[in-house]
Amino acid sequence: MQNRIITFIERLQQVTTLDQLQALVVGLSGLYQIEHFVYHSVNSAGEPYAALTYSVDWVDHYLDRDFGRIDPVVLGCYQRFHPVDWKQLDWSGKAAKSFMFEASDAGVGNQGYSIPIRGPNGQFALFTANHTCSDDDWVKFTDEHVQDLILIAHYLNQKALEIERGTDKLAYQNLSPRELDALTLIGMGKSRGHAAESLSISEHTLRVYIESARFKLGAANTTHAVALAMASGKIIV
Repeated sequence: MQNRIITFIERLQQVTTLDQLQALVVGLSGLYQIEHFVYHSVNSAGEPYAALTYSVDWVDHYLDRDFGRIDPVVLGCYQRFHPVDWKQLDWSGKAAKSFMFEASDAGVGNQGYSIPIRGPNGQFALFTANHTCSDDDWVKFTDEHVQDLILIAHYLNQKALEIERGTDKLAYQNLSPRELDALTLIGMGKSRGHAAESLSISEHTLRVYIESARFKLGAANTTHAVALAMASGKIIV
């Protein structure tokens, strides 16, 4: 695990307020040397919360114009469960193109990578990394840091739930030794094949352990399960 994600986790553990969470998100820009990070959450009651690095003027303009209705990032990610590069989204419509030009004028970068998050009780959140650079440089950045970005997304969401909506937090069931072993090896970056071999079990059995751990943790996917297990001190990677 890279030093940057360790630094982030250490800082996150000190966060107790939403203002501190906002400061932590701002600090991510310096940690990863890109222009913008955005965490946005909407709970089952429709109440929004955001921690981000965009200018106040752009945020106010975005809200005043109700751009969430046409923003291809919001619309595209709400229909997805997996991370997506902005170039995979539909920017072809007239409204989307106009929005893109306004965003660019406001300092939003030409590259973006967004991670949808499905939380408990109908909660939806979105974590985005955004920057201005060439396509080649962006591919290099995302390839190198995709695991960090996914972990950060789920760590931030869990912390926001703890601070803002403690009643949304689920009581975790205890994980079995095999479930803990499976998550630990996956968290260390092992492939499922190598993890299964290390545990002297089949890949099918490994998947059973991982899916069982996901269910107990209330995780949206395997990476989320690893993040939750680490955040709660159940595993150390």
